Amino acid sequence: MSPYTLLVLLVALERLAELAVARRNARWSRRHGATEYGGGHYPAMVLLHTGLLAGCLAETALADRPFLPALGIPMLALALAAQALRWWCIATLGPRWNTRVIVVTGLPLVDRGPYRLLRHPNYLAVVVEGLALPLVHTAWLTALGFTLLNLPLLAVRLRCENAALATAPGAATAPAAAPAAR
Repeated sequence: MSPYTLLVLLVALERLAELAVARRNARWSRRHGATEYGGGHYPAMVLLHTGLLAGCLAETALADRPFLPALGIPMLALALAAQALRWWCIATLGPRWNTRVIVVTGLPLVDRGPYRLLRHPNYLAVVVEGLALPLVHTAWLTALGFTLLNLPLLAVRLRCENAALATAPGAATAPAAAPAAR
């Protein structure tokens, strides 16, 4: 098994860990009166993110993409930074974090951690990872394809999440505050 294959498999395991955290957090949120918004786009998001990982492996194998250290090492650093940012988001939101758009009624928006800097820092992690992970091993078609497909999906997701978050206490006065979802 190549180091790149191992990296992609580790990211896949990380995704499974995210899903386990999300399921646990969804149960907590529902017990606390949460409402889920925009579930219709969720299957497309899961499919696209799964396709990213499959594309990384398929393109490097089928197109015989080389590892170019001058590109691969900086992209690895960015991919790892994206993972760190994602888990910083998860830790900051605690039980309010989810891969779905789930908002607990009555809870104010989060304004600490990465959310004091960006409204949707986890989406920055997704965009960076979608470019960087494939480019660790020059899978440029996967990076391009994921990015082009992710842009309209991300636009739908952001509209959905922003509408959901507008229901939170203080939402009108906290433009930099953060969501309780991914």
